[in-house]
This record gives sequence, structure tokens and C-alpha cells, in this order.
Amino acid sequence: MAKHRELLIAIADGEHVRFVRPGENGAPHEEAALHSPTAHIRSTELRSDHPGAAFHSDSSAHHALAPHSDPKILEKANFAEIVAARLNTGAAQGAFDNLVLVATPRSLNAIRQHLDAATAAHIVGTLAKDLVKIPDAELWPHLRRWLRPTRRRTKRG
Repeated sequence: MAKHRELLIAIADGEHVRFVRPGENGAPHEEAALHSPTAHIRSTELRSDHPGAAFHSDSSAHHALAPHSDPKILEKANFAEIVAARLNTGAAQGAFDNLVLVATPRSLNAIRQHLDAATAAHIVGTLAKDLVKIPDAELWPHLRRWLRPTRRRTKRG
């Protein structure tokens, strides 16, 4: 008899991830979730209020230095690394046999960059789409290619 392959679906964006598994009836249900601590903080609150200043030696004028990158984008990249680390740990512990990654395109790429080779080998599919806020009951149409059809018992008379 073939072993049932455990499927984990990671649904993420830059600030949230939901770990979803198919239930006994094949319908997806959320098993766990993780949220970035900076998810609801504005970019201006992630860095100091005053930019650094520079001046030229041949002038007495000072110029404000613009930040090299948006702190919000950096936080999203850090969160993708946290998600990948969690998936790497799960794969190493045998928490799943098959993995589907569903995320916004930027998050999907960032997460994949941080997956180790063993975890990446478990990937059976990816979907570049933002489904983080979609309720479990509405995920089926998006994930049906990886989920078994739900079985409904009918009464026979």
C-alpha cells in the first residue's frame, strides 16, 4: 500500500504566511500562520526621522542623504528569509513530503532564494498569486491542481 504523501501549502506575501494542509475531505484548512512584527508599521517609522547629511569640501552647503532602499522592502526580504527557514526546518523534520508555494511574485522569488536544496526538492508546484487573505473555504479553486477532490458521501436507498 502506498504511503500517503503529506502536502503542505505555504501561502505568503511580504508580511504574512499561512501554512495550509488538505483535510480528510481534501478541503484546505489553515494549520498555522506567521506574521511579520513590522507588518503594520509605516516605512517612516522603521528608520530614524532625520536622514544623514553630507557636505562637499568646496561648499558650505549640506545635503540630506536619501536612504539607499526602502526599509519596508528590506523588512519583507527579511520576512521571506524567516519563512524559508521555517520551511527548511519543517523539511528536515519530515513535516511534509510535498510543498506548494503560493505567494506574490516578489515574495515567491525571495522565499525560493533562501530554501536549501533538500527543501527545494520537495516543491511540487508554485503559484505567483496573493491568496493570504482568502478564507480557507475559498482556496479550493486556486489550489485544486494539488488537492484531491472532495468526496461527498451519498445515501443509497
